[in-house]
Amino acid sequence: MITNKHKDRLFNFLFGREENKDWTLSLYNAVNHTDYTDSGEIEIMTIEDVVYMKMKNDISFLLHCYLNLYEQQSTFNPNMPLRELMYVGKLYDKYIHKHRLNIYGTKLISIPVPKLMVFYNGATDADDMMILRLSDAFPDTADGSESDIEVKVTMLNINHGHNRELMAACRPLAEYAWFIAEIRQNRKKLDIEAAVDKAIDDMPGDYLIRDFLIGHRAEVKDMCITEYNEAETMQMLKEEAHEEGRIEGLIEGSIKMIIELGREDGLDDAAILRRIQKKTGLPSDEAAACLRRYGGQAIK
Repeated sequence: MITNKHKDRLFNFLFGREENKDWTLSLYNAVNHTDYTDSGEIEIMTIEDVVYMKMKNDISFLLHCYLNLYEQQSTFNPNMPLRELMYVGKLYDKYIHKHRLNIYGTKLISIPVPKLMVFYNGATDADDMMILRLSDAFPDTADGSESDIEVKVTMLNINHGHNRELMAACRPLAEYAWFIAEIRQNRKKLDIEAAVDKAIDDMPGDYLIRDFLIGHRAEVKDMCITEYNEAETMQMLKEEAHEEGRIEGLIEGSIKMIIELGREDGLDDAAILRRIQKKTGLPSDEAAACLRRYGGQAIK
Protein backbone atom coordinates (compact mmCIF):
# COMPACT_ATOMS: atom_id res chain seq x y z
CA MET A 1 0.00 0.00 0.00
CA ILE A 2 1.05 3.57 -0.52
CA THR A 3 1.94 5.18 2.74
CA ASN A 4 3.96 8.19 1.61
CA LYS A 5 2.59 11.52 2.69
CA HIS A 6 2.89 12.63 -0.92
CA LYS A 7 1.33 10.00 -3.15
CA ASP A 8 3.17 8.61 -6.14
CA ARG A 9 1.98 9.14 -9.66
CA LEU A 10 1.25 6.06 -11.73
CA PHE A 11 4.34 6.72 -13.87
CA ASN A 12 6.53 6.62 -10.75
CA PHE A 13 4.67 3.59 -9.46
CA LEU A 14 5.54 1.68 -12.62
CA PHE A 15 9.08 2.87 -13.29
CA GLY A 16 10.42 4.01 -9.92
CA ARG A 17 10.01 0.93 -7.72
CA GLU A 18 12.70 -1.56 -6.75
CA GLU A 19 10.52 -4.46 -7.91
CA ASN A 20 10.16 -2.90 -11.37
CA LYS A 21 13.80 -2.16 -12.11
CA ASP A 22 13.57 -4.18 -15.32
CA TRP A 23 11.03 -1.66 -16.60
CA THR A 24 13.22 1.22 -15.42
CA LEU A 25 16.15 -0.25 -17.33
CA SER A 26 13.97 -0.76 -20.40
CA LEU A 27 12.98 2.91 -20.28
CA TYR A 28 16.61 4.00 -19.82
CA ASN A 29 17.73 1.88 -22.77
CA ALA A 30 14.96 3.24 -24.98
CA VAL A 31 15.79 6.85 -24.15
CA ASN A 32 19.55 6.46 -24.49
CA HIS A 33 19.71 3.87 -27.28
CA THR A 34 21.66 1.47 -25.07
CA ASP A 35 21.28 -2.25 -24.46
CA TYR A 36 22.09 -2.82 -20.78
CA THR A 37 20.66 -6.06 -19.40
CA ASP A 38 21.46 -6.06 -15.67
CA SER A 39 18.79 -4.06 -13.83
CA GLY A 40 20.60 -4.86 -10.58
CA GLU A 41 23.10 -2.15 -11.50
CA ILE A 42 20.41 0.49 -11.05
CA GLU A 43 20.49 2.35 -7.74
CA ILE A 44 17.20 4.12 -7.03
CA MET A 45 17.90 7.56 -5.53
CA THR A 46 14.47 9.18 -5.56
CA ILE A 47 14.05 11.66 -2.73
CA GLU A 48 11.44 9.86 -0.64
CA ASP A 49 9.14 11.74 1.74
CA VAL A 50 11.13 14.92 1.19
CA VAL A 51 9.52 17.91 -0.42
CA TYR A 52 11.83 20.67 -1.56
CA MET A 53 10.11 23.99 -2.16
CA LYS A 54 6.80 22.05 -2.06
CA MET A 55 7.89 19.96 -5.04
CA LYS A 56 8.50 16.20 -4.94
CA ASN A 57 11.05 14.50 -7.13
CA ASP A 58 9.51 11.75 -9.29
CA ILE A 59 12.18 9.19 -10.24
CA SER A 60 15.94 9.42 -9.96
CA PHE A 61 18.48 6.64 -10.20
CA LEU A 62 22.15 5.96 -10.75
CA LEU A 63 23.34 3.75 -13.55
CA HIS A 64 27.09 3.59 -14.11
CA CYS A 65 28.30 7.21 -14.26
CA TYR A 66 24.89 8.80 -14.89
CA LEU A 67 22.46 10.38 -12.43
CA ASN A 68 19.08 10.18 -14.16
CA LEU A 69 16.17 12.39 -13.17
CA TYR A 70 12.87 11.40 -14.76
CA GLU A 71 9.84 13.62 -14.21
CA GLN A 72 6.33 12.92 -15.53
CA GLN A 73 4.11 15.91 -16.27
CA SER A 74 0.44 15.91 -17.26
CA THR A 75 0.56 19.66 -17.90
CA PHE A 76 3.27 21.52 -19.80
CA ASN A 77 5.63 23.24 -17.37
CA PRO A 78 8.38 25.49 -18.82
CA ASN A 79 9.93 25.77 -15.34
CA MET A 80 11.18 22.18 -15.27
CA PRO A 81 14.85 23.22 -15.75
CA LEU A 82 14.66 25.25 -12.54
CA ARG A 83 12.87 22.47 -10.67
CA GLU A 84 15.32 19.83 -11.84
CA LEU A 85 18.24 22.07 -10.88
CA MET A 86 16.83 22.09 -7.35
CA TYR A 87 16.41 18.32 -7.39
CA VAL A 88 19.93 17.76 -8.68
CA GLY A 89 21.34 19.87 -5.86
CA LYS A 90 19.53 17.76 -3.28
CA LEU A 91 20.58 14.51 -4.94
CA TYR A 92 24.21 15.56 -5.20
CA ASP A 93 24.13 16.48 -1.52
CA LYS A 94 22.77 13.00 -0.79
CA TYR A 95 25.42 11.39 -3.01
CA ILE A 96 28.29 13.38 -1.45
CA HIS A 97 27.28 12.45 2.09
CA LYS A 98 26.74 8.79 1.23
CA HIS A 99 30.18 8.47 -0.36
CA ARG A 100 31.86 10.79 2.16
CA LEU A 101 33.32 13.04 -0.50
CA ASN A 102 35.26 16.13 0.51
CA ILE A 103 34.11 19.07 -1.56
CA TYR A 104 36.48 21.38 0.35
CA GLY A 105 39.66 19.47 -0.47
CA THR A 106 42.31 20.14 -3.09
CA LYS A 107 41.52 16.97 -5.06
CA LEU A 108 38.82 17.10 -7.73
CA ILE A 109 36.01 14.76 -6.72
CA SER A 110 34.12 12.68 -9.26
CA ILE A 111 30.33 12.98 -9.43
CA PRO A 112 27.81 11.31 -11.77
CA VAL A 113 26.73 13.04 -14.97
CA PRO A 114 23.18 14.42 -14.67
CA LYS A 115 20.66 13.41 -17.34
CA LEU A 116 17.39 15.32 -17.02
CA MET A 117 14.20 14.10 -18.66
CA VAL A 118 10.55 15.08 -18.61
CA PHE A 119 7.93 12.63 -19.86
CA TYR A 120 4.90 14.65 -20.92
CA ASN A 121 1.44 13.13 -21.38
CA GLY A 122 -0.86 16.11 -21.06
CA ALA A 123 -4.01 16.61 -23.11
CA THR A 124 -2.55 19.66 -24.88
CA ASP A 125 -0.63 18.68 -28.00
CA ALA A 126 3.15 18.98 -27.97
CA ASP A 127 6.08 18.03 -30.18
CA ASP A 128 7.59 14.58 -29.81
CA MET A 129 10.67 16.21 -28.30
CA MET A 130 11.46 19.64 -26.89
CA ILE A 131 14.56 21.02 -25.21
CA LEU A 132 13.80 23.24 -22.21
CA ARG A 133 16.61 25.49 -20.99
CA LEU A 134 17.07 27.38 -17.75
CA SER A 135 18.44 30.35 -19.71
CA ASP A 136 15.01 30.85 -21.28
CA ALA A 137 13.91 32.18 -17.89
CA PHE A 138 16.69 34.77 -17.68
CA PRO A 139 16.01 38.40 -18.62
CA ASP A 140 18.07 40.03 -21.33
CA THR A 141 21.13 41.63 -19.79
CA ALA A 142 22.04 45.21 -20.59
CA ASP A 143 25.57 44.28 -21.66
CA GLY A 144 24.58 41.05 -23.40
CA SER A 145 26.58 38.89 -21.01
CA GLU A 146 25.69 35.21 -20.68
CA SER A 147 24.76 33.32 -17.55
CA ASP A 148 27.35 31.19 -15.79
CA ILE A 149 24.72 28.47 -15.31
CA GLU A 150 22.75 26.51 -17.89
CA VAL A 151 20.41 23.56 -17.36
CA LYS A 152 19.04 21.56 -20.27
CA VAL A 153 16.02 19.28 -19.91
CA THR A 154 14.77 16.97 -22.65
CA MET A 155 10.98 16.72 -22.77
CA LEU A 156 9.49 13.71 -24.56
CA ASN A 157 5.83 13.44 -25.48
CA ILE A 158 4.69 10.00 -24.32
CA ASN A 159 1.05 10.29 -25.31
CA HIS A 160 -0.27 7.31 -27.26
CA GLY A 161 0.71 7.73 -30.93
CA HIS A 162 3.78 9.88 -30.25
CA ASN A 163 7.46 8.89 -30.26
CA ARG A 164 6.78 5.56 -31.93
CA GLU A 165 10.44 4.52 -31.97
CA LEU A 166 10.72 5.15 -28.23
CA MET A 167 7.51 3.23 -27.56
CA ALA A 168 8.67 0.31 -29.68
CA ALA A 169 11.87 0.14 -27.67
CA CYS A 170 10.10 0.16 -24.28
CA ARG A 171 6.97 -2.00 -24.05
CA PRO A 172 6.02 -0.91 -20.51
CA LEU A 173 6.06 2.74 -21.61
CA ALA A 174 3.91 2.00 -24.67
CA GLU A 175 1.47 0.08 -22.49
CA TYR A 176 1.34 2.92 -19.96
CA ALA A 177 0.60 5.36 -22.81
CA TRP A 178 -2.20 3.09 -24.07
CA PHE A 179 -3.65 2.85 -20.55
CA ILE A 180 -3.75 6.65 -20.08
CA ALA A 181 -5.33 7.09 -23.52
CA GLU A 182 -8.00 4.51 -22.64
CA ILE A 183 -8.82 6.29 -19.38
CA ARG A 184 -9.27 9.58 -21.26
CA GLN A 185 -11.50 7.90 -23.82
CA ASN A 186 -13.57 6.22 -21.10
CA ARG A 187 -13.94 9.52 -19.26
CA LYS A 188 -16.22 10.76 -22.04
CA LYS A 189 -18.97 8.49 -20.69
CA LEU A 190 -17.84 7.33 -17.22
CA ASP A 191 -16.67 8.87 -13.98
CA ILE A 192 -12.93 8.67 -13.33
CA GLU A 193 -13.06 5.60 -11.08
CA ALA A 194 -15.14 3.59 -13.54
CA ALA A 195 -12.95 4.82 -16.40
CA VAL A 196 -9.83 3.46 -14.71
CA ASP A 197 -11.52 0.14 -13.92
CA LYS A 198 -12.63 -0.29 -17.52
CA ALA A 199 -9.15 0.53 -18.85
CA ILE A 200 -7.62 -2.12 -16.58
CA ASP A 201 -10.24 -4.70 -17.55
CA ASP A 202 -9.84 -3.95 -21.29
CA MET A 203 -6.05 -4.13 -21.23
CA PRO A 204 -4.75 -6.87 -23.60
CA GLY A 205 -3.73 -10.04 -21.81
CA ASP A 206 -0.15 -9.99 -23.11
CA TYR A 207 0.67 -6.54 -21.70
CA LEU A 208 3.62 -6.66 -19.29
CA ILE A 209 2.09 -4.17 -16.87
CA ARG A 210 -1.36 -5.80 -16.78
CA ASP A 211 -0.84 -8.16 -13.83
CA PHE A 212 0.90 -5.41 -11.87
CA LEU A 213 -2.02 -3.01 -12.39
CA ILE A 214 -4.58 -5.67 -11.51
CA GLY A 215 -2.61 -6.63 -8.39
CA HIS A 216 -2.50 -2.99 -7.28
CA ARG A 217 -5.91 -1.95 -8.63
CA ALA A 218 -6.89 0.07 -5.54
CA GLU A 219 -3.63 2.03 -5.51
CA VAL A 220 -3.74 2.56 -9.27
CA LYS A 221 -7.28 3.93 -9.11
CA ASP A 222 -6.34 6.20 -6.21
CA MET A 223 -3.35 7.59 -8.10
CA CYS A 224 -5.27 8.09 -11.33
CA ILE A 225 -8.12 9.83 -9.52
CA THR A 226 -5.63 12.12 -7.76
CA GLU A 227 -3.86 12.96 -11.01
CA TYR A 228 -7.14 13.55 -12.81
CA ASN A 229 -8.37 15.85 -10.06
CA GLU A 230 -5.08 17.76 -10.11
CA ALA A 231 -5.26 18.20 -13.89
CA GLU A 232 -8.92 19.27 -13.69
CA THR A 233 -8.12 21.77 -10.93
CA MET A 234 -5.21 23.21 -12.92
CA GLN A 235 -7.46 23.66 -15.96
CA MET A 236 -10.13 25.32 -13.83
CA LEU A 237 -7.57 27.71 -12.35
CA LYS A 238 -6.31 28.59 -15.83
CA GLU A 239 -9.85 29.29 -16.99
CA GLU A 240 -10.55 31.39 -13.92
CA ALA A 241 -7.33 33.34 -14.41
CA HIS A 242 -8.26 33.96 -18.04
CA GLU A 243 -11.72 35.14 -17.05
CA GLU A 244 -10.34 37.34 -14.28
CA GLY A 245 -7.89 38.84 -16.73
CA ARG A 246 -10.70 39.55 -19.19
CA ILE A 247 -12.80 41.21 -16.50
CA GLU A 248 -9.84 43.23 -15.24
CA GLY A 249 -9.20 44.34 -18.79
CA LEU A 250 -12.78 45.54 -19.15
CA ILE A 251 -12.60 47.44 -15.86
CA GLU A 252 -9.27 48.99 -16.84
CA GLY A 253 -10.72 50.10 -20.17
CA SER A 254 -13.75 51.64 -18.45
CA ILE A 255 -11.55 53.56 -16.04
CA LYS A 256 -9.42 54.88 -18.89
CA MET A 257 -12.57 56.11 -20.63
CA ILE A 258 -13.85 57.77 -17.43
CA ILE A 259 -10.55 59.62 -17.09
CA GLU A 260 -10.50 60.72 -20.74
CA LEU A 261 -14.12 61.94 -20.60
CA GLY A 262 -13.46 63.72 -17.31
CA ARG A 263 -10.57 65.61 -18.82
CA GLU A 264 -12.69 66.54 -21.85
CA ASP A 265 -15.26 67.91 -19.38
CA GLY A 266 -12.56 70.03 -17.73
CA LEU A 267 -12.65 68.16 -14.41
CA ASP A 268 -9.61 68.23 -12.13
CA ASP A 269 -8.04 65.01 -10.80
CA ALA A 270 -10.00 65.11 -7.54
CA ALA A 271 -13.31 65.24 -9.43
CA ILE A 272 -12.19 62.49 -11.83
CA LEU A 273 -11.20 60.34 -8.84
CA ARG A 274 -14.67 60.72 -7.33
CA ARG A 275 -16.22 59.78 -10.69
CA ILE A 276 -14.04 56.64 -10.92
CA GLN A 277 -15.11 55.55 -7.44
CA LYS A 278 -18.78 56.23 -8.18
CA LYS A 279 -18.75 54.36 -11.50
CA THR A 280 -16.62 51.36 -10.46
CA GLY A 281 -17.01 51.07 -6.70
CA LEU A 282 -13.24 50.83 -6.29
CA PRO A 283 -11.66 51.86 -2.97
CA SER A 284 -10.05 55.29 -3.04
CA ASP A 285 -6.47 53.97 -3.05
CA GLU A 286 -7.12 51.66 -6.02
CA ALA A 287 -8.98 54.39 -7.91
CA ALA A 288 -6.08 56.80 -7.25
CA ALA A 289 -3.58 54.22 -8.51
CA CYS A 290 -5.59 53.87 -11.73
CA LEU A 291 -5.65 57.64 -12.14
CA ARG A 292 -1.88 57.85 -11.65
CA ARG A 293 -1.33 55.20 -14.35
CA TYR A 294 -2.90 57.57 -16.84
CA GLY A 295 -1.01 60.69 -15.85
CA GLY A 296 -3.06 61.94 -12.91
CA GLN A 297 -1.56 63.33 -9.76
CA ALA A 298 -1.11 61.27 -6.60
CA ILE A 299 -4.22 62.01 -4.60
CA LYS A 300 -4.39 61.10 -0.94
